[in-house]
Amino acid sequence: MIRNAVLCSVALLALAACNAPETAKTPEAKAPEAATPVAPADAASANVLTPLGYGPMKIGMTQAEADAAVGPPPANAAEAEPSECRYYHPPRAPEGLLVMVENGVLTRLTATRDSTIKTEDGVGVGDDGEQLKARYAAATVTPHKYQGAPSAYVTLWPGKPQLQGAYVTDPTARGLVFEIGDDGKVAFIHAGGPSIQNVEGCS
Repeated sequence: MIRNAVLCSVALLALAACNAPETAKTPEAKAPEAATPVAPADAASANVLTPLGYGPMKIGMTQAEADAAVGPPPANAAEAEPSECRYYHPPRAPEGLLVMVENGVLTRLTATRDSTIKTEDGVGVGDDGEQLKARYAAATVTPHKYQGAPSAYVTLWPGKPQLQGAYVTDPTARGLVFEIGDDGKVAFIHAGGPSIQNVEGCS
């Protein structure tokens, strides 16, 4: 009798356990979503003028690559033989930006008076020349070939202090020349290889 009562109690307890509401489960922590990798910035691809180039235009690219990036040269420039120098404004380049192609290779970019293009440091055409010289104390400052002071050339070879003050011929060198006009303002900014030292465009 006692044994039957015990068995009945156990059965009732088991039945109650089966009918008990299921305990709410703690939701599992959701794994954080992977962050989208950010592509490293390419200075030459940004909308700034650097010694390496501007936007899709890279110093050292071929004429064909430059044509694909910003369009072919106009007829008057295209007439030059590939072995000669072409200095022109491509149809899809920003206003006031000239390209120089020598021996079929892009060697220089120039921001002119009509340009709003800036360098990585925020320097643009129209900036004060004296402030520029003070900012780049390590730059080489030379008199302008055709104009008196305050006209001058301010030349920088970033990361290559040994090139400062010398006439550079190394085709792999990359630099900037800020050409200051007779009003004391930056009139042109040349970026690229040794051709930035040319004072008359292609010569």
